[in-house]
Amino acid sequence: MAAHKVAHVTLKGPSVVKEICIGITLGLFAGGLWKMHHWNEQRKTRAFYDMLEKGEIDVVVPEE
Repeated sequence: MAAHKVAHVTLKGPSVVKEICIGITLGLFAGGLWKMHHWNEQRKTRAFYDMLEKGEIDVVVPEE
């Protein structure tokens, strides 16, 4: 029996520079999303306390 030679693709190791670039990109993207979420929460909290100071809302339920 004759053995057939099959050309296999040789697997190379991970590219360190590519991995670092992908990691930095994903980190900046996730950090940007987290920062936008944080700014949105701050805006809601600031709006709540502004309305509370103006007397537009009250945190105590009025007795009937």
